[in-house]
Amino acid sequence: MPVVESSVVVPVDPATAFAVSQTTGPTRLRWDPFIRHQHFLDGATSPAKGVRTMTKHTSGIRMVSEYVSYAPPSNVGMTMVTGPWFFAALAGGWRFKASDGGTLATWKYSFRCRPAWLAPLAERIGARVLKREIDRRIEGFARGCTDPQVLAAVRPTA
Repeated sequence: MPVVESSVVVPVDPATAFAVSQTTGPTRLRWDPFIRHQHFLDGATSPAKGVRTMTKHTSGIRMVSEYVSYAPPSNVGMTMVTGPWFFAALAGGWRFKASDGGTLATWKYSFRCRPAWLAPLAERIGARVLKREIDRRIEGFARGCTDPQVLAAVRPTA
């Protein structure tokens, strides 16, 4: 199963970095170039283990995913429930660790393509495409961690 990974050090503490990663609505759209729209399903109003979300990519592709772990401020993991026909499986995990006065954010995705006969080629291509997407996404996240509006949305008011 191919795995792609990207890391960045951001100038905020792990709790703030984790909170930025879990923003929704207009705040999320300020930093996340991957999504056009995202919302919780089944009446959920916040992330937690077992909560499902529907995400619409900027290309129009839709995916329903489920939180398989949710452990603020250190990590979050999701797996695809339904999604694009070419993915047999897709899972992602984001980790946040204190590092030199900031936070090391590491995002890792694993996937498997279908149909099986095409998977060896599709997965080589998919690894390149997904790596480019995850790099763009984590760069956006890093910008979000320095954006005063995003930070105001996740920090408690005094």
